[in-house]
Amino acid sequence: MIFVSGLVCFLLVLTAEARVGNSSELSFCTETPECLLFDLICKTKDYEVRHYDSVKWVSTDEKSFFMEMALPVAFNRLFKYISGENQMGKKIQMTSPVVVKIPDKRFWQMGIYTMSFLLPTEHQENPPKPTNPDVYITDTPDMKVYAYSYGGWMTTFSDSSNANYLSKTLDSVKAKYKKGSHCAVGYNSPMRMFNRHNEVWFVAEDEPVCEEKSSEETD
Repeated sequence: MIFVSGLVCFLLVLTAEARVGNSSELSFCTETPECLLFDLICKTKDYEVRHYDSVKWVSTDEKSFFMEMALPVAFNRLFKYISGENQMGKKIQMTSPVVVKIPDKRFWQMGIYTMSFLLPTEHQENPPKPTNPDVYITDTPDMKVYAYSYGGWMTTFSDSSNANYLSKTLDSVKAKYKKGSHCAVGYNSPMRMFNRHNEVWFVAEDEPVCEEKSSEETD
């Protein structure tokens, strides 16, 4: 599966219970039984504003120059955890999406990429403890997110291009959001060739803005 965040992404107060539910509730979540659900606050032609409740994830950090180098290592660590590399020896069902916290950096700089797997409903309250010291359990708080969706493959170039587009769009409507990093979000297995669904997330820091760019700004 493709990718979710270590959750400096989400520095808000924990207030709500987990909302992990049946994937049939989301048209683009088709490959796992459960998915991270949200309430749609508003939608423009450029982005959606969503509300997510607090949920638990299993996460790991990997330092690298590029996403393509970091993610296979991080994914392998997390996959071992859900395959039984935990203190209970428990096999854990895969969920969607997988999110990666992407640092805001120059291409020649090293950065820390944080990948997270969403824990299924049965393990939200008391998840098995990881046995690998590089793997840890974390929470995302109750939060509002600006989300932009795109297809194809998630790469350094595609993620950066779409994150820049969303950032410029939000700046144009004077939206306040957490800067310094963003989340790259994926819903598909590497085996899926077509109709892939990826997202870019920025966490809102104030009341969300649901405005279209003016005609001058779109020219």
